[in-house]
Amino acid sequence: QVRLVESGGGLVQAGGSLRLSCAASGRTFSRYSVGWFRQAPGEEREFVAGVNFGNGATYYADSVKGRFTVSGAGAMNTVYLEMNNLRPQDTAAYYCAAVYNRDVASTIKGYDYWGQGTQVTVSS
Repeated sequence: QVRLVESGGGLVQAGGSLRLSCAASGRTFSRYSVGWFRQAPGEEREFVAGVNFGNGATYYADSVKGRFTVSGAGAMNTVYLEMNNLRPQDTAAYYCAAVYNRDVASTIKGYDYWGQGTQVTVSS
């Protein structure tokens, strides 16, 4: 069992930045893939970014490419999502998810473990 805890959300003005953290309790992310998702009220949960610590590959949704960066080290237990040039449409609850020994997936079914989420609100 993997327990994930997100932190770092908050209120920021458009154009600002935030860094989200996803910490795993009791283990490292070695051989895991970790994905970041977000869900706005009334919307489906959507893929934002992900990293495969098995091969180092990273993936991004088109809507965040060039603005968001996912980082971390498999030997560590924390993954980060650096978010720059934030827009009001980035407002959502952000979740991290993990799966062992499989590649990053863009669907929620691709993950076995989820955090509780952290709220990001971008004001215009």
